[in-house]
Amino acid sequence: MPGTRKQVGATGVQTVTISFAGFNRAWAAWIGDRLERRGVTVVQQRWDPPVDVPLEESLRDLTLARGLVLVILSDWYFQLGPRSHDEWNRALREVVAPDPDRFVAVSVTTSALPGATSVFGAADLTNVGADEAERRLLTRLGLPADPPPETAAVRPGPRFPSDTPEVWGGVPRRNTRFTGREELLSRAYRALQDAGSGAGVVTLHGMSGVGKTQLAAEYVYRFGSEYDVVWWVPADRRALYRQKLAELAPELGLSTGAEYGERLRAVRDSLRRGDPHSHWLLVLDGADEPEQIWDLVPTGPGHVLITSRNPEWSEHNSNLVEVPVYSRDESVAFIRRRAPRLTQTEADLLADALEDLPLLLDQTAGWLNDSDMSVDEYIELLEGGIDQDVVKISADFPLAFQTAWSILLNKLKDTVPESVDLLRLCTFFAPGSIPVRLLKEMPAGELPEQLSGLMNDPLLWNKAIGQLRQYSVVRLESHESIIDEPSSGESLYLHRMVHQIVSKDMPDRDRQEFIDVVRRALAAADPGRPSDTRLWPAYAEITPHLKWADVLLSTDPAVHTLVLNCLRYMYLSGEYRAGIKLGARAMKAWRELLGENHPRVWDLSYNYANLLRAVGDYAGTEAIERAAVNHLRAERGERDLEHLRAAGGLAADLRGLGRYDEALEISDWILASYRELLGEQDSRTLSAQNNLGTSMRLLGRYEESLELNRRTLEARRQLLRPRHSWTLYSEINYATDLRLLGRYAEAESLQAQSARVHRIVLGADNPQTLRAEHNLALCHYRSGDRSKARELFTRVLERCERVLGEGDPLTMMFAASQSCFAREHADIDQARDISEKVMSGYTDMLGETHPYVAGTRANHALILRNVGEREHAHVLIEGALADMSQAVGENHPWTLGCAINASALRNLIGDPESAASLMEATVTRATEVLGRTHPLTLSARIAHAADLRGVRDRQRAEKVEAEALGDLATTLGAQHVHTVSARSRNRPYWDFEPQMI
Repeated sequence: MPGTRKQVGATGVQTVTISFAGFNRAWAAWIGDRLERRGVTVVQQRWDPPVDVPLEESLRDLTLARGLVLVILSDWYFQLGPRSHDEWNRALREVVAPDPDRFVAVSVTTSALPGATSVFGAADLTNVGADEAERRLLTRLGLPADPPPETAAVRPGPRFPSDTPEVWGGVPRRNTRFTGREELLSRAYRALQDAGSGAGVVTLHGMSGVGKTQLAAEYVYRFGSEYDVVWWVPADRRALYRQKLAELAPELGLSTGAEYGERLRAVRDSLRRGDPHSHWLLVLDGADEPEQIWDLVPTGPGHVLITSRNPEWSEHNSNLVEVPVYSRDESVAFIRRRAPRLTQTEADLLADALEDLPLLLDQTAGWLNDSDMSVDEYIELLEGGIDQDVVKISADFPLAFQTAWSILLNKLKDTVPESVDLLRLCTFFAPGSIPVRLLKEMPAGELPEQLSGLMNDPLLWNKAIGQLRQYSVVRLESHESIIDEPSSGESLYLHRMVHQIVSKDMPDRDRQEFIDVVRRALAAADPGRPSDTRLWPAYAEITPHLKWADVLLSTDPAVHTLVLNCLRYMYLSGEYRAGIKLGARAMKAWRELLGENHPRVWDLSYNYANLLRAVGDYAGTEAIERAAVNHLRAERGERDLEHLRAAGGLAADLRGLGRYDEALEISDWILASYRELLGEQDSRTLSAQNNLGTSMRLLGRYEESLELNRRTLEARRQLLRPRHSWTLYSEINYATDLRLLGRYAEAESLQAQSARVHRIVLGADNPQTLRAEHNLALCHYRSGDRSKARELFTRVLERCERVLGEGDPLTMMFAASQSCFAREHADIDQARDISEKVMSGYTDMLGETHPYVAGTRANHALILRNVGEREHAHVLIEGALADMSQAVGENHPWTLGCAINASALRNLIGDPESAASLMEATVTRATEVLGRTHPLTLSARIAHAADLRGVRDRQRAEKVEAEALGDLATTLGAQHVHTVSARSRNRPYWDFEPQMI
């Protein structure tokens, strides 16, 4: 008994060697910390005796350790090997019993242990709190249970293993059969610990089925006590990843509204700052496409652990830890733990036949243990193979997998056939996390007889899930359930290897019946309002499954509506590339299924065109929309609502192509038609009014655009809600018009508030949020706050490049602004590099004659001027002036701006008379078009004064300059940067600014 043994304190021994199974590392860390605080030297030694070494010899090796040997008793400690209880009893009697003063123990399990463990006189640490566990530990070792010294008491240490981190979510249940992988766990741990702040990212990568997810889960359980926050996120799809990460907000105690974007922004900001928790661990499971989510990987003082089949994570500041198949020793140990009836030799044969693949070993050994079949018979079945025409799987799967799975499937059919039905249903969802609750929420009358019993009988349902779990076919993901029992749960996890093989091995009758069920379940889950940002998480969950349910081949109108709503969601949320892929497939499928002129095809073409237009394919969308307009006008008439919607799309295409007069004519007619048909306050009327304002702005008619956007904004605030995405979009438009009219303070005030709300409602990386922040950067710049503008220009461009890519229209718009700013206030080489890319990008996308090409060439001419390439700059600006005049007319503000820059270059090359003449005409036209005090007119007037001095007309120059300076001070303020610059006789320049269409 403990009381009869010599104590550490009594003998003066101050060294303790802790012997523990890797599974119990958290206990070893906590116990070691408790002892070190009291001056005890601690040595940690993981217990993992070789299978081929007698157990007695391994135990004797422990006695070579310094000081007392403290054994942490758990069922895991005795399973390593594995060894039978009889073997352990013999070894304990032979080694420990004769020398009891060298060994002490604590027990951290309530499971039955070998009887001879009583020789340890273990202190029981189960079912008690940290304080009582520490008291029992110290008492067992004969150490005083007084509080430790003050210096040790304030030092933070490992969390008590029975206490979970303060925030814990999404983590799979611990795999009690986890085997080996010690070196991999240590490598991952060291890599994370050695990384600096913001760089703690490790990726576990390897082929399918090697156990990456299980390894990550074991890492969490072994090292989770070192973290305050542990959050597990499925990362195989960007939208689902964003949704699950946003769900962390309330767990962190962050004060946010219900909007999805607000929660996501708050979480990322909290993790970056380490407030309220700096010790956090985020696990991204199944992140096989780094380019989809790498920009959303949090930074900060915590750690990120990723599982992936893709080693390209190394290109995104992640340390790679390759996960191979099991070593043969690990395979044998695992099989014998999973199937105790098998001998060492049989386990070795089975491991060889199954190529040491953990997933396959788990599934096969599980049912083989329950079977009368011998290992030799099973291997003979494997070698016999199955019909290759029935089952075809990916090349990276082991050849044995297809045969092994066929055998297991037959086993399931014989025992619980309903489990096979459930499994087959799951294959019509995407691999990974499967929301089976959608199936259970369907009305009973909509289910076929074969499935209604399974869905409506809880006992049968649990039995089916239990059987699948028993053989490791699925994993239950109702993680928060304390009781480890089968339940309906939120979702099941189905590995992609299993998903593919089950999908291939299915009767045609079941395939059609099951796929119809899943389609109806997805359609029933459609929230119905893709423009409502609060419903985006639901769409993020649904969209990945559309492909697997083959929804595009359905004739069900509800499924058609689901597809259209998902496309709308993808457009509004900025998931353009995924939306375009779905839209292209849908166009092909529906034309074949429904016919070229079916109403749903025209609905689809509208949504598909929106997505294509978002990435700059204006010529392609014009062809789509013009075909729709012509057909709908001929079939239904000009006043048909679907025709008007298609015409609105066509106007947007024309704006993108730079054909602004045509777009204005169509936009004006559409608005008049909507007003007559639907009234002033209908949302479609307001959208048409918004679009007319955009056409006005692109034509330089800023006052008219401002008035239209003011009315649209006020109406949307009343009709929709202040935080609706369309209301926020109107705020960007109105603030843009204010800025373009020189009302900088008003624009900056409105846009600052709107950008903040955008981040909350839509999220920091939504394209509309990026537009809001870009306009805010321009407001800061025009108001003279260069430091804020610099930071925001850079941040917005970097985020847009990550989210949308360098060739996206929005990215090029932001890059144009960044280049102009860098030219004047940062790095001229950077400005030139960016400008060349922007010019090339616009030329490739829009063609040589587009006004954006002329405008960005005008910007580039200023860069060439600043680096001394005057002749080249002059040729470029003169060409830009001519092209811009041809594209939009000589009275357009863009043409007038080009003229301001051209006159400066004419002076530099020695042609002051031509410069003065050009500037005088420009001032006249600017005054007529924009007014005497518009910023562009004022710049032209200041430039004109400089040109007059160049031709020695000093008296007139003084008069023009004085009047312009007075108007500048009155309009912008005496201390505004433009006024101060003009007073210092710095010649003004004009920056071309690409606009939203």
